[in-house]
Amino acid sequence: MTLMTKFLGAAATLALSAGAALADPALIYDLGGKFDKSFNEAAFGGAERWKEETGGTYKDIEMQSEAQREQALRRFAEAGFNPVVTTGFSFSTPIAAVAADYPDTKFVTIDGFVDPAEHPNVKSILFSEHEGSYLVGMMAAMASKSGTVGFVGGMDIPLIRKFACGYAQGVKAVNADATVISNMTGTTPAAWNDPVKGSELAKAQIGQGADVIYAAAGGTGLGVLQTAADEDILSIGVDSNQNHLHPGKVLTSMLKRVDNAVYESMKTGADLEGGVEVLGLAEDGVGFALDENNASLVSDEMKAAVEDAKMKIASGELAVHDYSSDDTCPALDF
Repeated sequence: MTLMTKFLGAAATLALSAGAALADPALIYDLGGKFDKSFNEAAFGGAERWKEETGGTYKDIEMQSEAQREQALRRFAEAGFNPVVTTGFSFSTPIAAVAADYPDTKFVTIDGFVDPAEHPNVKSILFSEHEGSYLVGMMAAMASKSGTVGFVGGMDIPLIRKFACGYAQGVKAVNADATVISNMTGTTPAAWNDPVKGSELAKAQIGQGADVIYAAAGGTGLGVLQTAADEDILSIGVDSNQNHLHPGKVLTSMLKRVDNAVYESMKTGADLEGGVEVLGLAEDGVGFALDENNASLVSDEMKAAVEDAKMKIASGELAVHDYSSDDTCPALDF
């Protein structure tokens, strides 16, 4: 019996049980699993921080298939959990389908978008991934000895092209003659959890001269980072700080503060207001990781250059093109 089956079977009982669960938040992870060392795990970290700081409890569940999304949303709402927080753009449509049926329940979609005019009880939290990716692109170009760097994305969607485009812009800002090789893992949600394919793509890029590879692919990225370490080149992690996975081999990680988004949503609870929130460098929603695991890889010159760009982007002095704004990229062809 799967966790989902157990949960759905118990949902009716929960719905009838007294008060305890009524103020508890719920968290639904995207495909790829809670412990993907990346996006979902960042969400888990935010929930755990809320739990530790408040002494509260929450219910979480991992998706096993696309068909379970709407079902899980309804079961959590019926059981009285509030807010119901979800991770991944694929929850946008299911939330839009159920939100009106549960007007007293607050729903949060991290990375997704639901029209706030139609569904005032839904909050959409988005990130400026292109801004953080620009910074790690600069670092990749400064660390590269071959002048060729790579990008491995997960599912080929505008969101992941947004990562790739920002990265390529950062690379080109440092070295206009640099070559950026870009590959996507697939066109279905399975692309988020295929480390073997990630490894194959990394090897192919290394064969073309790439000596730094940025992975924005969820669990698939673990295969990229492992292969980069095995082949003695540098990698760049994503979402969570992945520097520790291969100390001295991960140049940095592009941080996407999904943990903060989950933490703040749970902290606000049922008082959470609907609408759209975008978190970029100015809001500390994205960034890059520096710690003891990559200290020897990041020079003072690199730090100074990236910090300068970070301040200029945050202030609006430097604009990074957002692929999702018009489906174009000035620095990379898809």
